[in-house]
Amino acid sequence: MTQQPRSTTSTRASAKDAAAHPPLAEPRPPAERRVWPRTFHDRLTAPLPGLKALARFAREGAVRPGPAGLADVPRLPYAPGPLPRVDARTVAVTWAGHASWVVRIGGLTVLTDPVWSRRILGTPPRVTRVGVAWSALPRVDAVVISHNHYDHLDAPTLRRLPRDTPVLVPAGLGRWFHRRRFTRVTELDWWEATEVGGVRFDFVPAHHWSKRTLTDTCRTLWGGWVLTDADARRVYFAGDTGYGHWFGRIGRRYPGIDLALLPIGAYDPRWWLSDVHCDPEEAVRAAQDVGARHMAPMHWGTFVLSAEPVLEPLTRVRAAWQQAGLPRERLWDLPVGASRVLE
Repeated sequence: MTQQPRSTTSTRASAKDAAAHPPLAEPRPPAERRVWPRTFHDRLTAPLPGLKALARFAREGAVRPGPAGLADVPRLPYAPGPLPRVDARTVAVTWAGHASWVVRIGGLTVLTDPVWSRRILGTPPRVTRVGVAWSALPRVDAVVISHNHYDHLDAPTLRRLPRDTPVLVPAGLGRWFHRRRFTRVTELDWWEATEVGGVRFDFVPAHHWSKRTLTDTCRTLWGGWVLTDADARRVYFAGDTGYGHWFGRIGRRYPGIDLALLPIGAYDPRWWLSDVHCDPEEAVRAAQDVGARHMAPMHWGTFVLSAEPVLEPLTRVRAAWQQAGLPRERLWDLPVGASRVLE
């Protein structure tokens, strides 16, 4: 029988589908040793502050809230509880504080940007305690790091881990872990992936930057992670990021994101921080851009990093969610230490 040619309409539809959902990269081998560029400055989506911006910040920039903005510190939501019981078919998250989550997916326990220290370099002590005792953690099966800033990459916390813990990091950051004798370190570029225990980990872009010392600006990459289990359930951990075009691209490339862990704090003054930190309204737009069914706010209420009142990110994200007409039960505005399980 002669095969009939496909119609032009069908061909166009297939091309449109391919453009909307491009094929994912094949997972790269774990702990692969790779050579990276000396700098990732070309990945910036906005220029870093110049001398004029630095001078303005010195004149008028505020890095901490005033007394009124700090008055609500005792009211910051804190409700630690036991980690939920899970199996290989369960997806659950527990907010330890800031950008640190205990993600249970595909039978694995994954830590994101783990910071269990009381304070980090250049910042006052945390205003809420860690929501999960280190002793309460099950065996950690993997750690994902978004970038190398001190509030996301904490050496004292990481020293608590066995050195054979799989660690997934941005391009260029592997050397930091190898110097500390971690043996299973996988570095990825944007849109690359690897697998751990049947769970796929994709490293995705973010609107941010990297720096840990006076001489290493943008020497390592930054980004977020999409975790996908065997049942195609997806958790997106955005790391640190401003708002921009990457969210739409992430949503098209990874359709069906069940939960987006998105930053909502450290945004004031806006003229100084808008390129690298979402405000609450932008975080809600980002959740819509990636097509997430649920959103869990993070990066607020733990360390005082900027000038907005400490409770303002929570009140603003709730108002933005309501204004967007989204179902209230899909905003997981958790207290530090609380958990949720995906149905």
